[in-house]
Amino acid sequence: MATKTIDATLFASSHPDIAKRTSVSGLLISLTMMVAGLLIFVSIFEMHDKSSTISMALMVVGTALILLGVFRLFWKSKEMVYLPTGSVTKERSMFFDLKHIGELTEMIERGNPDCEAGIKSESSGNVRMDIMISQDNKFAALQLFQFVPYTYTPVTSVRYFTGSEAAAVSAFLSKCKAV
Repeated sequence: MATKTIDATLFASSHPDIAKRTSVSGLLISLTMMVAGLLIFVSIFEMHDKSSTISMALMVVGTALILLGVFRLFWKSKEMVYLPTGSVTKERSMFFDLKHIGELTEMIERGNPDCEAGIKSESSGNVRMDIMISQDNKFAALQLFQFVPYTYTPVTSVRYFTGSEAAAVSAFLSKCKAV
C-alpha cells in the first residue's frame, strides 16, 4: 500500500468547532500548588535552626511545589473543547498490527467504523491511529499512520465525525481496545 503525501496531521490541524481554553480547575490547582510552596518556603525563615534537616526538606518541598505549579500553569492549564456541546476532548493514539491497515483505512475513508470487524489494538505496532474524541461522544477525529523506517507517515487525511457517527467511532474504539 502506497503512503500518501498529507500535509496536516490530527494533533497539528484545527477544526472550527474545537477551541483551546483555560481549564478553571487546572488553573486553581496550579495556583494552589504555587501558594502552598511559597508558604512552605517562607515558613523556613521563621524557624530558629535554619540549617536543620527539617528546614532543608521544607525548602526542597516548597521549591518543588512552586516549580510544579508554574509547570502546570503554563503547560497543563489548557484544554481542548468541542464548542457545540462544551465537552472536553481527549487526544490519544492506538496501535494495530500491519495486517489491519487495509480494513482501518477503508473504515476511516468511508466514515463507517465497523464494531464487528474483530480488530484489536496492541501496545505497539506498525499502524498508529491518532484519535481526538469528546467526552460526550458527539465529536471524534481519526487519522491513520504507518511506520516506515524511523517515522510514522500519514496514510489517511484527518476525518471528522459528529453526532451518531462519533458515537459509532467511540463504540468501535472501546470494542477494539487492548485488554
